[in-house]
Amino acid sequence: MAAEIVNPRTDNGDGSTGQEGGGEPLTSLDSFDPAFALHRGGKMAVQATVPIRDKGDLSLAYTPGVARVCTAIAEQPDLVNDYTWKSSVVAVVTDGTAVLGLGDIGPEASLPVMEGKAILFKQFGGVDAVPIALACTDVDEIIETVVRLAPSFGGVNLEDISAPRCFEIEKRLQERLDIPVFHDDQHGTAVVTLAALRNAARLTGRGLGDLRAVISGAGAAGVAIARMLLEAGLGDVAVADRKGIVSVDREDLTPVKRELAELTNRAGLSGSLEDALAGADVFIGVSGGTVPEEAVASMAENAFVFAMANPNPEVHPDVAHKYAAVVATGRSDYPNQINNVLAFPGIFAGALQVRASRITEGMKIAAAEALASVVGDDLAADYVIPSPFDERVAPAVTAAVAAAARAEGVARR
Repeated sequence: MAAEIVNPRTDNGDGSTGQEGGGEPLTSLDSFDPAFALHRGGKMAVQATVPIRDKGDLSLAYTPGVARVCTAIAEQPDLVNDYTWKSSVVAVVTDGTAVLGLGDIGPEASLPVMEGKAILFKQFGGVDAVPIALACTDVDEIIETVVRLAPSFGGVNLEDISAPRCFEIEKRLQERLDIPVFHDDQHGTAVVTLAALRNAARLTGRGLGDLRAVISGAGAAGVAIARMLLEAGLGDVAVADRKGIVSVDREDLTPVKRELAELTNRAGLSGSLEDALAGADVFIGVSGGTVPEEAVASMAENAFVFAMANPNPEVHPDVAHKYAAVVATGRSDYPNQINNVLAFPGIFAGALQVRASRITEGMKIAAAEALASVVGDDLAADYVIPSPFDERVAPAVTAAVAAAARAEGVARR
């Protein structure tokens, strides 16, 4: 209903093209695919928060009244957070090189996703967000562009930027900016995965330290998940890419994977993903592809299978349930959906609430703990992570992140 109110149909309401009173007719795509009909004209708009009803309102909202506010901010720059929207708005920035499972489709084609991300910020976290698709892919150019845009925003959410460039872009931007920079493909996925894994371990009477995990995929999500799980106290984790287990004895590793090898695989495993799964407690898939059933069968008793590739999980849930105590996917049509929308709106809401200068590991772990706690006593094999539509999620994550920011000394109010 909301889509129809904001962006009304341009047909006659009966599926026929054309519109009484003029207007653009629906295309054949609109007529046969509801996704196109919903996206016509875009999914978002700018809305004023103050009325302009008469000359008095105009003189306050714009000239001459606005000049007094500008002068005050020029004299005391921190006032920008109180008298503009800066402290409550996030830039959603992409270069269109790793959009969903579509790959490098370019900035224009990425806009529907960035608009979607922006409305999720608003719907689930009460945070305003602006989609920004950049017509450049060079690391230095992206960094310089975002730095120049930063005065208008209270935070930057990097989105759908391909690895390994995304790691350097995030690191260098956070070094240069005094506002949170967060690559959701990395950290949002990691936060939700950790939350679900905490509850799966609790359900089976184990702690994180009792578990050995195997991650399929050494891209943005896989690297971030591995780091966060170890930071949270996981017993051990091995990461596999297309060439096998990421280990210190491999000579073909990128700098990011070399650093990952130093942190992970304490057991010193080598070989393939299937080799690593033998006796493992946890499988986490963020790579696509298919894991053979016999490899899943070789995992430890009461194993967890988090097969998160979309639309086709690495292990089909029907297969996973034969061997695993808890099964999660990235899909909304199965229980235990690992969905980033559970994390990023509340994380940014909490960071913006206290005007944090950055988002720390402690803040991310606090978000995961808060998210896991929402499940509470309703914990079950098909309910280790709450629904994105659970109204308790965003407030819990927001409060936890704000408190962690204060505790870690990155809050400015």
